[in-house]
Amino acid sequence: MDILLLRLDAPIMSFGAPIVDRFGVIQPYPALSMMTGLLANALGYDHSDFQKLQELQDRIVYAVRQDRAGEKIQDYQTVDLSQNFMQDENAWTTQHRLDERKGGSASEETHIRLRDYWADASYTIALTMKPADGKPAMDDLEKTLKNPERPLFIGRKSCLPATSIFLERCSRRNLIEALKKIAPSNQRGEERDKYKVWWPVDENHEDLIADIELPVTDQRDWSNQIHAGERWIAKGEIKLQIGGNSNES
Repeated sequence: MDILLLRLDAPIMSFGAPIVDRFGVIQPYPALSMMTGLLANALGYDHSDFQKLQELQDRIVYAVRQDRAGEKIQDYQTVDLSQNFMQDENAWTTQHRLDERKGGSASEETHIRLRDYWADASYTIALTMKPADGKPAMDDLEKTLKNPERPLFIGRKSCLPATSIFLERCSRRNLIEALKKIAPSNQRGEERDKYKVWWPVDENHEDLIADIELPVTDQRDWSNQIHAGERWIAKGEIKLQIGGNSNES
């Protein structure tokens, strides 16, 4: 299997889960929609490229290893909708209420938002594309991740990576084997025997037993700009097997 290994390491990262009212919560692994957006940004896709975005998301298959858990922090944000540049026909939602900015109650008050982040965390991702002969090809993704069309961020625009996202390209039997063979980033005292991993349940890993399998809604309907659909992921633990040539099968 042809695999790209990526490293998500930043002062703050946002693995966004579905937002409820003013709370921007996060989850412990990067969502499929986030991975799609990350690759699409590197490729130079625009939000209007609905078909390209959907086709990209439909082909991405990845597994995630948590190298450093980090700490959950919360950012307190405010927005003053009475400012002139905010006065348009769009709407704002707070406390399950839809407010029009122009002439509505939203134009007369400051709205509060709470956004969660992972601070000082690090993750390694093994990613492939199915079918393998589709576009963009793995060669295209490797090239664009090394030299992205735009600056990349991890979840939100304020979450700039501390190091290059692209690690290397390798050939392995499966995604989990690739994660076992790649060394983690600097653990800062967190070295341990086992590492948490997440992977799609329909990926065959005979030697790995899941602690839990759960449904997730982390796919995006790019034409309507909403999250929709359901897929199943598994969560478990692996031991590393560092050593040997990283391009061996």
